[in-house]
Amino acid sequence: MDLFRSRCASRGLACTHQRWVIYRALMCSVEHPSPEGIYEQVRREVPSISLATVYKTIKTFVEVGLVREVSPEHATVRLDANLEPHHHFICLRCKAIHDLREEDIEPVRLRRGLPNGFRAERTTVEVLGLCPMCSRDEQAS
Repeated sequence: MDLFRSRCASRGLACTHQRWVIYRALMCSVEHPSPEGIYEQVRREVPSISLATVYKTIKTFVEVGLVREVSPEHATVRLDANLEPHHHFICLRCKAIHDLREEDIEPVRLRRGLPNGFRAERTTVEVLGLCPMCSRDEQAS
């Protein structure tokens, strides 16, 4: 809650009840939820909330650095409230996303500099493969 309040205050955003409920749902999730998944969860507590409000709020959260988008290999945006440096394992079949600790991946660095005028903000690694359930299903076939 303190991070939420301080980020909102530093960006001139009001700490509304709807924003807090959406942020809490994101923080409590370990599944890298979609906006639709957050909407379904938040709607139980705030029945009058609209999907458009959830999308708009999430967009604002991304802009102010409260959450990150994690969307590779997906048709819809997926979100991550874990702002600590880490990487992702993405299942190619079921699209599940699992966090990988930064220390479990060798440091990533560019061999050559970025093109003129480009500036890197962060570096992430995405490991693509099959999760244990999809691996078992494939072996059983």
